Amino acid sequence: MFSLESFYKKYETDVSRLEIKGHSFKFVVPKDLDRFIDDQNVFNEFPLWTKVWEASIILADYLAGIAVEPSKRFLEIGSGLGIVGIIASYFGHRVTMTEYNSDAMHFARANARINQPSPDSNLKIMELDWNRPQMDELLDYIVGSEVIYKKQDYQSILRLFRKHLKPGGEIILAEGIRKTSIEFFKQMEQYFHIRAHKKTLRSKQKEIRVLLCKMRYK
Repeated sequence: MFSLESFYKKYETDVSRLEIKGHSFKFVVPKDLDRFIDDQNVFNEFPLWTKVWEASIILADYLAGIAVEPSKRFLEIGSGLGIVGIIASYFGHRVTMTEYNSDAMHFARANARINQPSPDSNLKIMELDWNRPQMDELLDYIVGSEVIYKKQDYQSILRLFRKHLKPGGEIILAEGIRKTSIEFFKQMEQYFHIRAHKKTLRSKQKEIRVLLCKMRYK
């Protein structure tokens, strides 16, 4: 049984605050990344889930603006800290957040408890391995942010889409503009109609451009 008390005993945390469509959210993030980094494999296995990604903020904001249909269900892959799924469910969507890393799942559960203390919320959290997905459900939407980093994941993600997206369903991905994400979407054009939109998140220090792509079966 998950508890915030046990979580705070296990992890040192900082707080990241977000405002989406006039609503404030508080997310706990790891204070020190060293415990999550494999010294033998730093570059291939850097803990990407530990960061609040701009793409996650853009996707969360987009989903918060979609009209709620109680019968529609969302599957989020690579949920990380839980930002996208938690915010989408706060705005009324039925969301199943999935993650494979056990530490990330603990942070996602903590953030869900902090932002949605009600046990009757629209949110579920479960473990999911893209290579061996142990699910039987078909979903209306599959969403994710900053999940396209490794070429070796392309086929696993495509198989997951094919297995779990309902006919007529939609995939919505938010990805930084980089070689792997662009290459992935080019490959997916064989199977999906893709509508891509460039989004920009600006702060005083920097400007980040993100691709928000909506995909439907051909």
